[in-house]
Amino acid sequence: MKAVRFHETGGADVLRYEDAERPTPGAGEVLIRVAGSAFNPADAGIRSGTLPFPVSLPHTPGYDVAGTVESLGDGVTSIRAGDAVVGFLPMTANGSAAEYVVAPAGALVAAPTRIPLADAAALPSVALTAWQALFDEAGLERGQRVLIVGAGGAVGDYAVQLAKRSGAYVIATASPRSIRSVLSAGADEAIDHTATAVVEAVREPVDVLLNLAPIEPEEFAALVPLVRDGGTVVATTAWMPAPGDQARGVRGAVIYVRSDVDELSQLVALVDSGELRVEVAERVPLSALPEVHRRAAEGGLRGKVVAIPTPE
Repeated sequence: MKAVRFHETGGADVLRYEDAERPTPGAGEVLIRVAGSAFNPADAGIRSGTLPFPVSLPHTPGYDVAGTVESLGDGVTSIRAGDAVVGFLPMTANGSAAEYVVAPAGALVAAPTRIPLADAAALPSVALTAWQALFDEAGLERGQRVLIVGAGGAVGDYAVQLAKRSGAYVIATASPRSIRSVLSAGADEAIDHTATAVVEAVREPVDVLLNLAPIEPEEFAALVPLVRDGGTVVATTAWMPAPGDQARGVRGAVIYVRSDVDELSQLVALVDSGELRVEVAERVPLSALPEVHRRAAEGGLRGKVVAIPTPE
């Protein structure tokens, strides 16, 4: 089979589109014929060695997958060959940037039927990040106010949609190129952070502050007074702690996304009911994935990219 792999950590140039041995599922695993593999920034961090995930070399990146079950390992009864599935794969295992990938059966759910199967790869880890930040960590409820900083990216798009659907009042910050998308996702207010100071634009306290942007710690801390007493600050920026205010009971927490098939099944159901959109900016052949990594390193990537294996 064809796969994109790196044999050493480094820049995007260490990635190779090459022949690799087709894997065999072990007990509790299934073999998936990949329809789509989503690129995530953490893929670049693992490839470069800046994210400390213990991967074996050569390594195939890609922890979001959508595809069709090809064969079953011993003991798998919850899935059948031929099922269309989607999942968030273990980040230390070989990933989905290949024609075939082995996955734990327990990490997979039925893929949405409303969208193309390849596009479903754009759902798992980013939508789970938004869900877990807003509801598992912050406990967002109907009628509350949430400020989502850096809402123009993939996680932000899901966060705005999910927060609005929950009945919250959503304030989102984005750059000019993303304002329209943020509003179409359901934001009640969209703040162009390049033109307006967020601390001045938010006029009433919020219950939840969710930061998705790589802002400086001082800038992040300056937003905490916008959170009401007893509120929550949540961040996905693992390299920087989420500030709080102990005197006012404002709690800070950093979210580390985890695989959760119950939550992923609920997200799939929302897609199929038309209540959650899946945005894919680009669909590229698997052989072009090294170029996607290069563009990401240069800051030239906009929106979610899904790599699609194509028969040779």
